[in-house]
Amino acid sequence: MLSLNSNIFKNIVNRTPCLFYASTSAKKIKTKEKREPLITCKNSKLNLYLNDRNRKQTDQNEIVLASKGWQHYRAKGDYFIIHQTKDASDILKDAPEYKSLGLNPILVKNLDEKHDITKATKLQQEAIQEILDNQHVLIAAETGCGKTHAYLVPIIERLIKEKQQNVERKFNSPLAIILTPARELAEQIGRMAEDLSDGLDISVKVLVGGNTKQKMMNPSFEDVDILIGSIGAISKLTTTGIYRIEDTKFVVLDESDTLLDDSFHDKITYYVRKFPFHMNTQLVLVSATMPTSIDDVFQSIINTEGLKKVVGDDLHKILPYITQQFIRMNKTGRPEQLLRIAKSELSNKRPLIVFSNKTSTCDYISIFLNNNGINCVNVNGDMLHKIRTGRLDAFQNGEVNILSTTDCLGRGINTMRARHIVNFDFPLYISDYIHRCGRIGRLGGLNSNCLVTNFISSLTELDLVRKIELSARTNFELENVDANIGKILRSRIEKEVEKYENKMIKSHGR
Repeated sequence: MLSLNSNIFKNIVNRTPCLFYASTSAKKIKTKEKREPLITCKNSKLNLYLNDRNRKQTDQNEIVLASKGWQHYRAKGDYFIIHQTKDASDILKDAPEYKSLGLNPILVKNLDEKHDITKATKLQQEAIQEILDNQHVLIAAETGCGKTHAYLVPIIERLIKEKQQNVERKFNSPLAIILTPARELAEQIGRMAEDLSDGLDISVKVLVGGNTKQKMMNPSFEDVDILIGSIGAISKLTTTGIYRIEDTKFVVLDESDTLLDDSFHDKITYYVRKFPFHMNTQLVLVSATMPTSIDDVFQSIINTEGLKKVVGDDLHKILPYITQQFIRMNKTGRPEQLLRIAKSELSNKRPLIVFSNKTSTCDYISIFLNNNGINCVNVNGDMLHKIRTGRLDAFQNGEVNILSTTDCLGRGINTMRARHIVNFDFPLYISDYIHRCGRIGRLGGLNSNCLVTNFISSLTELDLVRKIELSARTNFELENVDANIGKILRSRIEKEVEKYENKMIKSHGR
């Protein structure tokens, strides 16, 4: 268990003066009572200690939240802090080494030399064994806990043995296909697969959109063992016969909660039915939130009741590996606060990611910081893929230490350097908040003293903030963690229509 680290409070004090009293108060209480703080607030009466959480917080209706009165204009300047209670490296304590799992020695060597990984987490052990046992698997766990290795390692292990049988295959007939919702994620997984496959005679191919028509007009034909790409590009190139799927042994849906939402539902449902699951093709679903449409999409393809679920201990809970602070403020006060944080983090050499809900805000933040002498790059979904990739690489390689972005980089991207997330715009959905937080405090990354700062400036954000605070105080799972944004919006519209119709019926009845 972590002790209260004074350095993180020193940094908080430097960044946001409004948090000074909570930080110093928390330190005094910690020293006097020798208890681990879980939540500290401007109103110290609402502070909560870790050991008291399960003992005191029994009836949710009786719990007083620090954010309860935040709809009032007098709440400006109020805040609460959810403290880090675990270290991501604790996951590996007493974990077995990969070389003890009976895997190919070259694969184990690549894990060590390429990714500096020697031990397997509990989640990875379970997922590896289920995939090696030829099971359909759902891996659902908190962000940043090593899910990609959990499926890449056993798939490569199986492909090594599959290729030793010297069964003849046609060109462009991959043995494994990995589908993602985003190009950047596909490229990241591709780099990881190439690293792990080094020296194993396994070929990796990454396909992303942008030049799909050119590939259809002038296709290349080669040996491909692992094909990785966005759903749009791969579905087009396999549907037209350029890539063949009759020999495919593994189908992976990474970020499956997104791939199974309404925006991809029709496309993914039509596409996955083409695979030969009746010929022992394995399905692997990977997600940081529990997908809600599994039965709708797959019940006619596989026995969904037999789907083996490997679930993380902190799924749908507040991430315990990072400190999260929530500050109630005016919208007009956000740029000044952000500038203060950016200057502090640059002086402390702590890379920073700033999230916005809109492209226009993302661009504004970049312009604002650069005009104030802070080197910042922006990345959003409206940019050309090549530009996005170049700017993301500049941040990942340390050429620039501040990145302004939208939720286009909120899922799956392994921003190992990042130490601080600022939600300039608080996210609209709980799944987006979970994914944004997951860009820091990642397994194998710089996970010490990572921080999320949330600017709360709109009444529409308060319901979500209160749900997060309640979850932190009770250790209960977050409610309504659903990545199916289209479904959520439709449900809201239907409720509004129903409310309007009932109102009209009452008025006519009078």
